[in-house]
Amino acid sequence: MGLFGIKGLSFSWKRALGITEVKRKVARKTGIPTTKGGLERKIGNEILKSLGGKKR
Repeated sequence: MGLFGIKGLSFSWKRALGITEVKRKVARKTGIPTTKGGLERKIGNEILKSLGGKKR
């Protein structure tokens, strides 16, 4: 359950402090994802490209 037991209401301290926005801006400027899944996907695509896979 979310904040105060109200279903659908949640609180993120990272979002409240602005950490989420900073991470998003860094990821867009550098082109490097800040999430584990995004980073794994990017690395996988780079490996496939280097092996002669399809270009996106």
